[in-house]
Amino acid sequence: MTSDRNPTASPVNEPASLVLAVDQTHDVKEKLELCADNLGSSNDVAKNRKALGASSLSADKTLANNERVQREVQECANDLYALTETLIDGIAEVKAQTRVALAESQDALAHTEAALVSAQEDEKMAHRGTLRDSATGLPNRDLFDDRVAHAIALAKRHNWTLAVMLLKLDGFETLDDAQGHAEASRASREIGRRLLQQARAEDAVCRNSDDEFLYLLVNPQGNENVGRIAAGLLKSIDQPIDMGTHPQRLINASIGIASYPDDGTTGEQLIINADIAMRRAKGSSNGFLSYMELAPGHVDAAPHATGGQFAT
Repeated sequence: MTSDRNPTASPVNEPASLVLAVDQTHDVKEKLELCADNLGSSNDVAKNRKALGASSLSADKTLANNERVQREVQECANDLYALTETLIDGIAEVKAQTRVALAESQDALAHTEAALVSAQEDEKMAHRGTLRDSATGLPNRDLFDDRVAHAIALAKRHNWTLAVMLLKLDGFETLDDAQGHAEASRASREIGRRLLQQARAEDAVCRNSDDEFLYLLVNPQGNENVGRIAAGLLKSIDQPIDMGTHPQRLINASIGIASYPDDGTTGEQLIINADIAMRRAKGSSNGFLSYMELAPGHVDAAPHATGGQFAT
């Protein structure tokens, strides 16, 4: 973010009144020194004449001399008064310039702070953009993996369970081929929106690929709840999707489920096992299947599971 404004405050210039006051100070000093010299000379003359035997000075001469000295002293006093006024004006100018400079500095600081906040927001938005799927706005796989790792750490600490569900949209490639990528993306965004509607605040939803989504359940508190949530997701996905100029579209899905800690203790293990369960779920009666339902030693066998462990 750039700006044409110069955030640097204007320097405080030396007021002309203070410069004048300094010059006047020198003039007044010279006058005062001259007055002192004149008074000293007058006293010296009086002392010399007295030493020579004169009984007194001429009254007229003394009066004139004193009046002259008095005028000079008055001039010095007037000059000092003018100097004081000049200094007062200079101080007022300094205060005014200081207030202006302070206001400019505060404005520059506010402008800098606003620019910093804007830059930080831009950085956050750019960072969020790298962690979001461009088509649906959902977290991408990197962000989802990070949230799963964080959830596993919490589960270890609090003795929770977790469930990772992998949802596969059936016939999505056919939709893409028949109606184009734009319409397929529209359907994908709608599915993502429906999944987010079902998710709790602590859960996470991710678009894993064009036709796959990942769903993290934090502390579901029992297999029955996991099954109920999976059934609800499938019911939501099964609703017709408005395809704009095209007829409404029905999209089905299959869900594979892996639970922590029984089906895996890392995010990678849970996702791999949820994928295996999802491939077997296509042959189940209700469209979803838990990895723990697979018979030991038959994980890679042909689909034949019934999906009976998670009651709906």
